[in-house]
This record gives sequence, C-alpha cells and structure tokens, in this order.
Amino acid sequence: MDIWTAEKLILLCFLLKGVYCTEYKVSLPEKIEALSGSCVIINCTFEIDKKHDKDLTESDATGLWFKDGTEENTHQVFNSRDPKPNHFNGKITGKLHEKDCTTVFDNVSSNHGGKYYFRIKNEDLKYTYITNTSTINVIDSPPKPRVQLYVEQDQEEVLEGSSVSLRCSAETLCSSPPPTLTWSSTPRIPLSESSRLQELISDLNFTATHREHGVTFTCTITYQLQDKNKTAQDSITVHIQYSPKNTSVSVVPSSSVLEGSSVTLICSSDANPAVNYTWSREREGQLEQLQTGDTLTFNRTDPTHRGWYHCTAQNQHGVQNSSVKLDIQYAPKNMSALAIASSSVLEGSSVTLICSSDANPAVNYTWSREREGQLEQLQTGQNLTFNRTDPTHRGWYHCTAQNQHGVQNSAVKLDIQYAPKNMSTLAIASSSVLEGSSVTLICSSDANPAVNYTWSREREGQLEQLQTGDTLTFNRTDPTHRGWYHCTAQNQHGVQNSAVKLDIQCEYYITANFTSSHSLAP
Repeated sequence: MDIWTAEKLILLCFLLKGVYCTEYKVSLPEKIEALSGSCVIINCTFEIDKKHDKDLTESDATGLWFKDGTEENTHQVFNSRDPKPNHFNGKITGKLHEKDCTTVFDNVSSNHGGKYYFRIKNEDLKYTYITNTSTINVIDSPPKPRVQLYVEQDQEEVLEGSSVSLRCSAETLCSSPPPTLTWSSTPRIPLSESSRLQELISDLNFTATHREHGVTFTCTITYQLQDKNKTAQDSITVHIQYSPKNTSVSVVPSSSVLEGSSVTLICSSDANPAVNYTWSREREGQLEQLQTGDTLTFNRTDPTHRGWYHCTAQNQHGVQNSSVKLDIQYAPKNMSALAIASSSVLEGSSVTLICSSDANPAVNYTWSREREGQLEQLQTGQNLTFNRTDPTHRGWYHCTAQNQHGVQNSAVKLDIQYAPKNMSTLAIASSSVLEGSSVTLICSSDANPAVNYTWSREREGQLEQLQTGDTLTFNRTDPTHRGWYHCTAQNQHGVQNSAVKLDIQCEYYITANFTSSHSLAP
C-alpha cells in the first residue's frame, strides 16, 4: 500500500468519526502570541496508530507545518527534512520518533500569523492533524507585565512599618536571550528586588515608610531583539498611611509685626490620611484651645496677642506639635516718671527718678531738665540718681522713651525740702525812726517748705510774743516802741531766728543801731 492510499484511509477513518482510527491525535496550544522580531515556540505532541510505531524512526520521521490550509504546494511553510526557500526558518526541537513535535520558528514577522496544521510522515505513513490546530498571533509590542501589591495578613491598608511586597509577573514569550524584568520608581528611591526569571516573576520587598507614600513603582519587561529592544511596563502607586511628620508653623508676613497690622499663622504637616489641626495658646502655664483649622488669623493685632501659639496635627495614627512665638511691636505707651522714695525729699538725702514705659521692642530712655524754659539733656538710661540732694536740684525732670515705632514723654517735679537758712530781719525804711512816724519790720528766710514767722519783743529779759506773719507794723511810733524785736522762722525741718533793734527818736535827735546777729535765748 503506497503513502497516498494510506493517507486516504486515514482521512476516511476521520470522517467515520474515529471508529477505527482512535489513535491519531495531536496536542497543540490553541492560541500563541509571538513577538515580531523574536521567535515563537509551538509545543506539540502527537499520537499515531500503534501499528506504525515501529516505522517511526529518528532517521525516517519527517514533520511538516501548514498555515491556513493543508494543500501541500500552497500552504506548506516548514519541512524538517526538506526546507524550501519560501519556508519559515526554524527547527523541530522535539524528537519525532518520541512523538514530540515541538517546533521553534525564528525571526517572526507578520507573515507568521495564521492557523497551523501539523503533518507526520515517513515511508509508510502520512497523516495531517486537522482537528487540532494552533493559531499564531504576531504582536509588535510585548504584553504588559502585571504588578500586584501584597501586604501583611489581616491588613487592609498599607501602614508605616509594615512589610510590603510588590510582585511583577509576565507572560513568557520566546526570546533569546530571555526577557528581563526591572524595577524603577518615581520619585526615585533605592530598590531591592529578587527575581525568578525561569518563571518571569520579580518581587520587590520593603518596609513601608512615609517616604514610599505616593511613589509609583514601575516594572519593565525587556526583550533583546536583533534590530532593537522591545519593552512593556506596568505600574502601581503605593499609598502608605502614617502619623504626622515634619509639622511646622510659619507666619505671614512675619512672626514680629507692628501693632494694628494683620498676621496669619499657618500650620503644615506631612501625614496620611490628612490631619486635623488644633490651635492653642499658652496662658499662665496652661494651654488654652483657640480654634481648629490649618490657619489662625488676627486681623488687627494688639499687645495682648503676644506669646506662644501651639499647633497640634493629629490623625488616627499619631500626633505631632509645633510652636511659634508671636511678637507684637508697638510704640511707647503708658509712660510714667516717678521718684523713689518720694519726689519731695529732704536736703542731703538720696533720690532716684525712675522712668517706665510699655513698649516693644524696648525703648531707649533720655533724661532732661528744664532750665530757663529750655530742656538740658542730662543722661540716658531708665534711672536718674542724686546721691546727696541740695536745693539746686529742685525743678522739672523730663524722661523721653523712644523705639523705632515712636516717642513718648513724661515728667516729674523734684522738690528738695530744707530747714530755714539765710534768714534776715529789717525795718522799712529804717530801724531808726522819728517819733510819731510809721515803721514796718520785715522778716525773710530761705526754706522749703515755707516757714511760719512769729514776732516777739524783749521785755525785762523775757520774750513777749506779739504776732505771727512775716511783717510787724507800727502805724504811729512813740518812745515805748524802742527795743529789740525777734523774728522766728520755722518749718518741719528746723528753726532760725533773727532780731532788729527799733530806735524811736525825739525831735532832732536821731540815732540808729541795727544788728541781725543779736539773739535772745527763748
């Protein structure tokens, strides 16, 4: 029986639905993807009628492939023993005598796309398997790899500190050398990967930190072809949940602002999920809660707004705080000048004039004194001290407080008190007057506070008090008015006396005798 007759009998067996020919079958992948420019593998095994097994030898068995039909002259694309110029380059890598028809086609192009039929033949056998075929689809770009995220068991979210594994897997296409998987990230971070190229799987393992939050990890498969490399990618963006970090407070326009201006405190924090912000202020060692939100605004500042402000950033994973000191600057106000212990002091004692002012920043103080309607500058500094006062220190003292935002003045009057001194007693117009005329005795003294004057007259070695006041007047003198008159000047700090002798003359006899140094013990 020739080969053509045997093939017709085999075909007849197929048409009779395999009643007598159940041993003829082939195992092929139904669909195969092949990368243009690469190679393609058709995994193939077959079975034949057992009576032909002995004739299936390594030296005699031939494998043929047909595309899009089984007509030998127009559809044959490969012959393992008799390749033709119009056949595909390739080889059967399986052993036909062991019924392995696995075949590799090289330099795949769009012409390789189609439905493939396998035929086995030798000297006594020729059988084409038409029930099972393999369809090759030629693609220009490799299929995308698949990236998957794995987290710790019983964990729905990726929490900071947990173990994370990213797995990249890809379909294996025929390629020489084999394709490679590589990892990259945006933004770029150090990566540590492990690969199992025989399975075309690559794992990227790391411990989650906030630095990986929002990072996009990309897995790239690369086929190294003769003319150029072909790649495909898949990416995944990792979202890490973590407690607030890098919490800070900024101030616009500045943490040091002029009274009356507007200022905004801004709190920021790096966290996932987003935090809730709470503002507090220090008052007497305690934190007083003000409001929530990432900003705190004062539209018109005043000195009461000075102090430390605290921002608390919180989410379900933790809390972090940040603080800022708000400095409200203003011109001097509430200024005062005073004397310690008093502005009225006893001659010879010490006195300190102190100037104070509410201002920010601190002021410079300058002391001046009024002299003849003009201000004479004395010194700078908050205090002005006289270690031993005397009457020349009496008067108005002015303190000027000044910073870059303004000037304010205050004044204090220094009163130096002392006992009577430089006392004198005299008669107007003369202490020697003509009987019947008028005469006035006047007493004067330098003292602070003012003295009380008391007039007395010597009578028989005793002082007879006459009246008080700085003057003593006789409207019509007579000889009985002759004698010594004493004036006593007294304030709370001391007493001083002075005397004058009044001489009453008769007719043409005039004498005068005057002294201011005569005194009579009281």
